[in-house]
Amino acid sequence: MEEKKFVGFKKEELAVKEYVKRALGKGKISNVSIEYTPVGEKIVIATSRPGMVIGRKGEKIEELTRVIKKRFKFDNPHIEIREIINPLLDAQLVADEIALGLERDGPQKFKVIAYKMIQEIMSAGALGVEIVLSGRLPSERARSWRFSQGYLKKTGDPAKVVDRAMSQATTQPGVVGIKVSILPPNAHIHDRIVIDQEMLSKLKSQNSETKEEENSEEDPKPKRKKKSDKAGETQ
Repeated sequence: MEEKKFVGFKKEELAVKEYVKRALGKGKISNVSIEYTPVGEKIVIATSRPGMVIGRKGEKIEELTRVIKKRFKFDNPHIEIREIINPLLDAQLVADEIALGLERDGPQKFKVIAYKMIQEIMSAGALGVEIVLSGRLPSERARSWRFSQGYLKKTGDPAKVVDRAMSQATTQPGVVGIKVSILPPNAHIHDRIVIDQEMLSKLKSQNSETKEEENSEEDPKPKRKKKSDKAGETQ
């Protein structure tokens, strides 16, 4: 009996999360979590565009709160917005952005979209990124394409901090599955070697100075005297 209640409880949570993401639109919401308090239900929405989610004078939030209370029979729902500072390091936002790009520009430009997104993610400070696209790209038969750059752990403790997400793009040839994995810049990796560029440049300058000093201290080779032409001398 308790197991059925737990399963039903989780199904209701999933339905609320899917409804919030669908109502606010793809590419705006990263994650939706529900916290149950004695006062009521607190729905935390993580987004990189809080202004668009809240709406003018909070109109969208008020409407969403009303619908959730009536549709899912919550006692006292309260929506809280958590802003994502760097959306390029959030795997769900990146996956949704790739999906929107495929739907807008077409699946023929999937390589341009993937490589451009990887470059932007690495420029944002990520240690590594992997993008996997599965579908009819661009042939009639479905296949998977993998794009990666940087350092990405898949096993062990560092793999636990990898941010992973999935999304779907509905294109004319069919549905394209998108998987994104991002290793954040604050991840601690034991076997990673970091080279201090400033110290390396100082060592190079010191080595060049010592070489110049050694060359200057060396004695120059003695010059040989030219032999005079005796045949041209007058007696």
